Amino acid sequence: MKYTKLGKSDLVVSRICMGCMGFGDPGQGQHAWTLDEEHSREIIKHGLEMGINFFDTAIAYQSGTSEQYVGRALREFASRDQVVVATKFLPRTQEEIENHITGQQHIEHMINKSLQNLGMDHVDLYIYHMWDWQTPLADILEGLDRVVKAGKARYIGISNCFAWQLAKANALAEKEGWAKFISIQGHYNLIFREEEREMVPYCREEEIALTPYSALASGRLSRKPGETSQRLEKDAFAKFKYDATAKQDGVIIDRVAQIAEKRGVTMTEVSLAWLLTKVAAPVVGATKFHHVEGAVKATELELTEEEIHYLEDPYVPHNLAGVMAQNRPADAKEKHVWPAGNQKI
Repeated sequence: MKYTKLGKSDLVVSRICMGCMGFGDPGQGQHAWTLDEEHSREIIKHGLEMGINFFDTAIAYQSGTSEQYVGRALREFASRDQVVVATKFLPRTQEEIENHITGQQHIEHMINKSLQNLGMDHVDLYIYHMWDWQTPLADILEGLDRVVKAGKARYIGISNCFAWQLAKANALAEKEGWAKFISIQGHYNLIFREEEREMVPYCREEEIALTPYSALASGRLSRKPGETSQRLEKDAFAKFKYDATAKQDGVIIDRVAQIAEKRGVTMTEVSLAWLLTKVAAPVVGATKFHHVEGAVKATELELTEEEIHYLEDPYVPHNLAGVMAQNRPADAKEKHVWPAGNQKI
């Protein structure tokens, strides 16, 4: 395993981050294909044995049971200072908004609940899961700063945002003397490269770490076109993100298969080796031992410039999908607030 610093932080993370959305009680959330605790523990332990020290979960994953499984496994199999734990919080609910619960109060509740689920006194990276258009930006940033100052999170990250939103947030944080986002977890892989338009160059300039999700496009980049999986059969969201572009993406997936066969490696290794030339640590979900092993082996595979060009050449623009397609205000005329830190709702 190879390791890297996460942006400007002092966190040293494995080049593969284990995505934990696949862990959690199948009866407690949005996915029916997740692993129970016994099997989740086996995958986590195997990841640790192979050198993975970076784990990403969220309070939204299976109603917090992913956090619970991850926390119990890491407490048993690793020392706290040997692992880097990231979790994410959701926007305020409509009920909280109606009850005048501020962003800061919401974030305090969210981090306390996540720490309780994990059985930990802090997380290393606390991630703003998706842009909240109904909560003032300053309210969110001040709430996150308080979490850092309280020692409940070492650093903060953000997910599912545009480059202008990240730039705006960090500019406000710098102005007010608050903690800034050190990482971005966006949708980025070989068949979805829209992050390269603005986010990738911005993060390179600002030394913000890229830790993308959907690194294997819900498994599409690990198997030949036409091959399926339990997740693709059961997960409507995974189908929605890519089915509209299946034909054009298939050209690239065929090229991944060709290089994998030529090099005597798996498609997983080729797809992740390409992404590792662009980012700090992709978030890779794993529900089987070979998923972990393929991801780890990818850190040792070096693609040639010719192979990289061959993989990239057929790409065509894609429409935004999933959470990012919904990253807009309900009212087209609405602007996100840019208040001073003392303004609340």
